[in-house]
Amino acid sequence: MEEFDQLAAPGYPIFLGSEFKHPKARDAFFHILPVPYEESVSYGGGTGLGPAAILGASWQLETWDGKSNPSEKGIYTHAPVNVKGKPEKVIDNIAAATKKLLDAGGFPIGLGGEHTVTYGIIKGLLDAGITDFGVVQIDAHADLREAYEGNPYSHASVMKRIVDLDIPVFQLGVRAFCEEERQTRKTYEIGHLDADILVPKNIQSIDLPDDFPDNVFFTLDIDGMDPSVFPSTGTPVPGGLGWYQTLAIFESVAKQCNIIGFDIMEFAPIKNFHAYEFSAALLTYKMMGIIDRKHRTK
Repeated sequence: MEEFDQLAAPGYPIFLGSEFKHPKARDAFFHILPVPYEESVSYGGGTGLGPAAILGASWQLETWDGKSNPSEKGIYTHAPVNVKGKPEKVIDNIAAATKKLLDAGGFPIGLGGEHTVTYGIIKGLLDAGITDFGVVQIDAHADLREAYEGNPYSHASVMKRIVDLDIPVFQLGVRAFCEEERQTRKTYEIGHLDADILVPKNIQSIDLPDDFPDNVFFTLDIDGMDPSVFPSTGTPVPGGLGWYQTLAIFESVAKQCNIIGFDIMEFAPIKNFHAYEFSAALLTYKMMGIIDRKHRTK
């Protein structure tokens, strides 16, 4: 496996670094890619601080997640992606970093940053030669605008950029979208189970369409969860998914598909409220645990 330079940066500890020495890249299955990009946020800010806050809080985690110890598969934390420059350049940087870790056999876990970051990760998958996959999205917003405030690379346009690449998308928990996005759903035949279906009935398991790709990249916007769980985001919307519901739905997708990577986006830490930072770190680790147990049963 190709080695990486560990370019430690101030404020960027390694994930779970309190529990083990940072492994060599070739010895790690999980590869965490911090992307502190914050350019197009349209309400509250702070997503650029999200990756460092999650990594720092991870030092308070137990390695046993309640069912298994996903850290045994090895967790390698990359240096944060360079997010300086125009959006196109930043997206290319994210794609290059993603491709590099994929070429080395790593399982990508993106930590954002605004949701635009997901587009860069998806481009990295394509650049690595992975073409037959779909994207499952938990989000309060559809993110299907052609552009927002004149910016086609806005966090409100990220899923439109992805469907423009002919990648199937299935949306979960959405509860805020405009007429343009409603029409885009129809045009691209985007499957969805919105929050008004999932939340009142506390649905714990979903079935993807029969023709949905077997390989899935899972993107989780923190605002897809209810503000009572995560107020720490720039664009909160009431009526979102709960903690256990989110994990159960993710696990139901993992059981029926081969998840090839995931990301957690739009986390904006709130000063002096470290509970949310810890929760975001635990959410990341719990999702790793679900992937770990899926691989153990193969």
